Amino acid sequence: MANGLFLDQKHSNISQRVTRLIEDLHYSRPRINNSFSSEILDKYLDTLDSNRLYFKLEDINSFSKFRYEIDNFSKEGDLQFILDIFDRLKIRTNERIKFAINSLKEEPDFTVDESFIFDRRDMTWPKSDEEINSIWRKRIKNDALGLMLTGKTWKETSEMLMTRYERIETSITQLDSDDIFETFVNSLANTMDPHSNYFSPRNSEEYRIQMSLSYDGIGASLRLDNEYVTVIDVIPGGPAQIGGQLKPEDRITAVGQGHDGELIDVIGWRLNDVVDIIRGPGGTVVRLQILPGGAPPGSSMTILDLTRDKVKLEEQAAKKELHEVTINDNLFKIGVIKIPSFYQDYEARNRGEEDYKSTSRDVKKLVDELKLENIDGLVVDLRQNGGGHLSEATELSGLFVDSGPIVQLREARGNIQVLNDPSNGAIYDGPLTVLVDRFSASASEIFAAAIQDYGRGIVIGQQTYGKGSVQNLFLLDQFIRSPGNGQITLTIGKYYRITGASTQNRGVTPDIELPSMIDRFIIGESNRDNSLSWDQISPTRFISFSNLDDEIAILNHYFNNELASDPNIKYLIKNIERSNQNNSNNIISLNIDKRENEQQNQREIMLTFENERRKALNLSELNSVEDLNMSESEDILLNQTTKITAKMVSIKSADDWKDHITANIPIN
Repeated sequence: MANGLFLDQKHSNISQRVTRLIEDLHYSRPRINNSFSSEILDKYLDTLDSNRLYFKLEDINSFSKFRYEIDNFSKEGDLQFILDIFDRLKIRTNERIKFAINSLKEEPDFTVDESFIFDRRDMTWPKSDEEINSIWRKRIKNDALGLMLTGKTWKETSEMLMTRYERIETSITQLDSDDIFETFVNSLANTMDPHSNYFSPRNSEEYRIQMSLSYDGIGASLRLDNEYVTVIDVIPGGPAQIGGQLKPEDRITAVGQGHDGELIDVIGWRLNDVVDIIRGPGGTVVRLQILPGGAPPGSSMTILDLTRDKVKLEEQAAKKELHEVTINDNLFKIGVIKIPSFYQDYEARNRGEEDYKSTSRDVKKLVDELKLENIDGLVVDLRQNGGGHLSEATELSGLFVDSGPIVQLREARGNIQVLNDPSNGAIYDGPLTVLVDRFSASASEIFAAAIQDYGRGIVIGQQTYGKGSVQNLFLLDQFIRSPGNGQITLTIGKYYRITGASTQNRGVTPDIELPSMIDRFIIGESNRDNSLSWDQISPTRFISFSNLDDEIAILNHYFNNELASDPNIKYLIKNIERSNQNNSNNIISLNIDKRENEQQNQREIMLTFENERRKALNLSELNSVEDLNMSESEDILLNQTTKITAKMVSIKSADDWKDHITANIPIN
């Protein structure tokens, strides 16, 4: 027992059962031994203090007695060590907050030329009080500088920071036994891979609510990461996805109610408390202050106004567009089908309704409609599509492939299941491209990989996310007699392409790569701790429809030598270079003049880039950055993809193309 908190027999039973389930059912079939014990401790400490701001080296050394015992503790349900470590965290948090509040009594000297390392995850643990005090002095100064650069006085800033720091301590003291236990068991599960997670009974209910999409909110999954509420996923069909400005890894720093409501600082808040004020009655507005993913604390932030609503199935549905593209005075009609997710109304299907909604059914209707408009080529847009129903990925692939295998599934015990096209005959045999980005994951990668491996079409865009694993949800009440034990998701399998290569970690590499503002070194499976590695199995037999190597070479040349000179592409590339340069530095100045100059410089660069683009396109130039409405910006990457698709059509006549893709090539 520690400070009134204790872990009881229920927690002990869950620990023992979860440990056995991981060893028996997880894909990697791990033996939770001394080696894993050491990794679990590191993961637990990293979860509690990822930025090395509270624990000192002496604390870490004192925890070494647990390093090779956690495997035994977990299997036996002996959980006192969890409370011992958490107790130390509370003590250190109290010390740091006292130091911070005392520091706020006097305004820092912002003219001193010094800097702050804002991401300390790879740094060593502080060795002394002097070292950790120095880190916190600079952290406080950076927090203050970020607020003062928005026009706040020192009095306003110090009061705001005092509230923030007190909230951090309150959030720690409000954690109960279930919270602390959940944190540890998640560390245990996450040591296996990032998609294996434990949910306490309270968070199991929250998970159920999110999956049912029956609440009014913004349509985003959130986590607490280093005192920031961080976006995990943006749910297709929700207000955030429809607005298009909120992205995974963005951090919510303040929340307000209504278009004019005061923004309340939420840094250091408990996740559940932030979720509570983001949710609200449907039709009402919530304001979010956003620190973009990868940007250092104190950077310029954006304000988003989102109207709360339920996630709407109709907004998840596939939609079509018709683009007209001229190449060498020839007009080409290019159909575009945007697929936000792989969905299926399984309740309607189970009721026996013949016209239930699903991705594959909706896309079939849209393709038929586009064929009536005499399209010359088709783009399937899978950007921002994080996946969904596996069966929909195989059925969608079957709309463009005559017959054959689509994906292989390997289970933990080595059994391999080949999932085939469920229907013979393709509904569209014309030129096809698939547009992907770093957020295209799971089922999206299965579809893109199948189209690429069959030579049925060309994949364009950015390397995809790389989630090639399969999870299953286990209700722990099925294994433990007493109720109220929560649930666990475990990774139980991996997807493999029909060529035998995994999509795990590496994703799908596009045939034609387009520039993107999405940083693949921040977003993607390969950047997540303990992600399963890439590997390959034997290919399954399939018949390739064509070899598109010659076309891909021609189209890459076309993009690099003709489209790359497009003012919109030049604008995008310049902004990517600017963003990469800003995000590559882990150190930020604490000198107010330097920070003000840097912010002004960034604004001038943005305006210069935009006006260069406008001048090249014979558009009127802007007077200030405030005149730039990013929500009205054209979809540069989609426009480039339709041009590439039109060029693809122009390479061959329609009859030549059909002959080309039906020249079947057996692949062993």
